[in-house]
Amino acid sequence: MESYDLIVIGSGPGGYVAAIKAAKLGKRTAVIEKGKIGGTCLNRGCIPTKTLMHSTHFLAEARNMEKTGIAFTDLSIDYSRLMGRKDEVVDKIRNGIESLFKANGIKVYNGTATITSHSTVRVKFQNKTVPQSEPDAIDLEAKNILIATGSVPVIPKIEGANLENVITSDELLDGEGRLYDKLLIIGGGVIGIEMATIYNELGCEVEIIEALDRILPGMDKEISQSIAMGLKKKGIKIHTGAKVVKISEGGLGGLICEYIEKDNIKSTEAEGILLSVGRRSYTEGLFSEDVTPEMDGAHIKVNADFETSIPGLYAIGDVIRGKQLAHAASSQGIAAVERICGLNPSIDLDVIPSCIYTIPEVASVGMSETEAKDLGYEVKIGKYPMLGNSKTLLSMGERGFIKLVCDADTGRLLGAQLLCDRATDIVGELALAISKKLTYKDLESIIRPHPTYEEAITEAAGDIDNMAVHVMPRRTL
Repeated sequence: MESYDLIVIGSGPGGYVAAIKAAKLGKRTAVIEKGKIGGTCLNRGCIPTKTLMHSTHFLAEARNMEKTGIAFTDLSIDYSRLMGRKDEVVDKIRNGIESLFKANGIKVYNGTATITSHSTVRVKFQNKTVPQSEPDAIDLEAKNILIATGSVPVIPKIEGANLENVITSDELLDGEGRLYDKLLIIGGGVIGIEMATIYNELGCEVEIIEALDRILPGMDKEISQSIAMGLKKKGIKIHTGAKVVKISEGGLGGLICEYIEKDNIKSTEAEGILLSVGRRSYTEGLFSEDVTPEMDGAHIKVNADFETSIPGLYAIGDVIRGKQLAHAASSQGIAAVERICGLNPSIDLDVIPSCIYTIPEVASVGMSETEAKDLGYEVKIGKYPMLGNSKTLLSMGERGFIKLVCDADTGRLLGAQLLCDRATDIVGELALAISKKLTYKDLESIIRPHPTYEEAITEAAGDIDNMAVHVMPRRTL
């Protein structure tokens, strides 16, 4: 039986980062992966989505360039090449991860893992390359086991959810997919909104049905409302407070979706329907009958060190309760390995930014105004509209803002919400400020280059004392 210091089950952002960290700390490490290295994020999630969005954003920019005096003729879309580039990017990143595994002496087993005790894992091979005389499965032993199996799309209990062209994001992003003339999206969360943006920019008709009273229900309400306005302006139909009751074959598009909106039964047609109502932790077949860690609903329950109720068995990422974000899983993986090695965690796990790659981008970190008030804080708000920002104006950016939420007593930054171009790049500065307990005065004291988007942070910090909205920057353009 092969023996290791650490076995990591799953090679997504949580698993592969944890494995590399463990190897660098001198631990003999193995990774078990039933699919492709990189997990959902790399193969059917973050990277494919953002690669496609980067490409389709060029279309939106090209259509907008006439305002600058630059015009295009015969603008066309090669969908096959678009998807091909997505696959090229994914392959390059996957090859990079595999090279890091090799360089750090990490053994990879391609198969399905079942934990048979606190220290043993059975691997059933997926793609058997050994001689037929060799077994189809092997047992591995480890001092510690780290579960990083991620999540899978939720399939809602809707009649017709299994029909052809009723798909999840995994299927839409895997391989070449299909370019539907009309895509109906059930679910107005982050995945649904990003896919709506991609298909809209490709010139497709898009319609969204969301059960709650607004899209992006987990984000700041003002951001949710602004994104909804922007999507509607681009021609995307949005139904909120609406419940899908049935999907059937028929109509010009091939599919008919019936839903209830404001107590009225309505229907719409589409070529493709994307089920985007969330993701659930993936633990199917992971535990044998003799291994039953304590669960938190559908999630594996862990303590502050990411250890389960079974000593030596750890879990991170989407299989535990918390934010389902790649960078959160990576950070948890590092922290878990550090605890396994007897070290104090080197990462502040309390400050996790969230991002949405629409136009303009969305980013948030820390508390919203409502969350801070619910926790008993008296808050001060500083806000700056991006149409007063020079870089936004010269770049033909859309309406947006940067909002800072601060403790009224100490001035300490509690949270930030951004709706602007490059928001996903700017939010790191504000995450650092929250982690290091900086005040809005600290933020205002920093000289930021001009013209840049991040100048709006200075303006928003200054607005906290001035209590005024600046239509144009105080500085000379």
